[in-house]
Amino acid sequence: MDLFSQKEFHKIGMRDIAKRAGISAAAIYRYFPSRDDVFVEALVRHMQVVEDLFEKNLEEGRTSLEELAMGSVNYLMENESVFQMMGHFMVTGQIQPKALDRYNAMQRHFLDILERVNQQTDIGNNNRLVTHAIYASITGVVMAFKNYPGRSQEEIKRHVYRLVRIISSVFTTGRIPEDLQKLPAREIAAAPEKGGEE
Repeated sequence: MDLFSQKEFHKIGMRDIAKRAGISAAAIYRYFPSRDDVFVEALVRHMQVVEDLFEKNLEEGRTSLEELAMGSVNYLMENESVFQMMGHFMVTGQIQPKALDRYNAMQRHFLDILERVNQQTDIGNNNRLVTHAIYASITGVVMAFKNYPGRSQEEIKRHVYRLVRIISSVFTTGRIPEDLQKLPAREIAAAPEKGGEE
């Protein structure tokens, strides 16, 4: 996974992966027919940790939509390689068929968890399409703002967390949280004003 700190996702090849693993390229091809298969397997293992935590919390009745959304956002914000892999597969849509099956199974499992949480909300719309909208909203916020230019990581996190609170509240209650309804434009702005300090 640390290859991402050295190379962009699309520039990492099977030889790079094999070298990092300390094995020959031929050996890695015995287990993984393509680079996508390696990356999907790594992504699935990372997401399994998150999903297991969500499952445990859900079974104990401790996972609200906001908690699940914040947990997902935190994980993606703190794990650059996972974020890059998900982004690559979501944006390009290019993935080998065998790896696609594994990736889709992972996505379906996460959506199942999200749907169970959604059913417990005030609105509780038991509709897979609504679950997809929640998932797209949460991941979209991270995609749009994770590496926003001109902002510190702290400013980005604060902004992303506010957006996730709004998304969670709208899908849960149909309303925007009161404390976020009247924020001054200066606090909402995604970039500093020209020539001024914030």
